Amino acid sequence: MCRNIKTLFNFDPPATNDEVRDAALQFVRKLSGTTRPSKQNQHAFDHAVEAIAASARELLDSLETHQHPRNREEVAAKLRAKAAIRFALSGQAAIGR
Repeated sequence: MCRNIKTLFNFDPPATNDEVRDAALQFVRKLSGTTRPSKQNQHAFDHAVEAIAASARELLDSLETHQHPRNREEVAAKLRAKAAIRFALSGQAAIGR
């Protein structure tokens, strides 16, 4: 799936409506194959984003867990470290060619 769609469940603080909408937008972009729909398709595109955002919000609000909420800063730091390693290795591979 799209790498830009992040897990939004079980975080402290909870996901905002903007984060849910951004994930819905990325999903619709991926499905449609476009980041900017034509004027003719704009209404369908916007409607899909709003419908998916509403469904995603409903899902997030209805999910239950017994796990402690994850800390956003800790998760972000782990992802940054992982990306640094990945990009450092890809840079070394390019140099070795």
